[in-house]
Amino acid sequence: MQEVVKEIDETASILKLLGDKTRLTMIKMLESHDYCVCEFVEVFKVSQPAISQHVKKLKDAGLVQETKKGQWVIYSLNRQCKYFPIIQSLLHHLPNQDFHLQKLKEQGLRISCK
Repeated sequence: MQEVVKEIDETASILKLLGDKTRLTMIKMLESHDYCVCEFVEVFKVSQPAISQHVKKLKDAGLVQETKKGQWVIYSLNRQCKYFPIIQSLLHHLPNQDFHLQKLKEQGLRISCK
């Protein structure tokens, strides 16, 4: 019985985390491409510390993972996460966000960590 309650609590926490528009959009963007914080800053037009806080929450929940490329950290969707099936189902109902990537490319800002 306690395990069932714990599972419900954990799932509710994940859904609450994704109740934030910025984090939900980030997860949808990460479904098809990896991003660095500087790219999220450009897409969302908010400060780097604010974006880093969003990414940290997603990473702490296990939804996002990081890979170091030189001095930069690239974030990707953690498809091995226990909650990925729920996330995948949710993402299926959201509109594609690849236009953000296209805008970054057009502006010459794709992987713009310099």
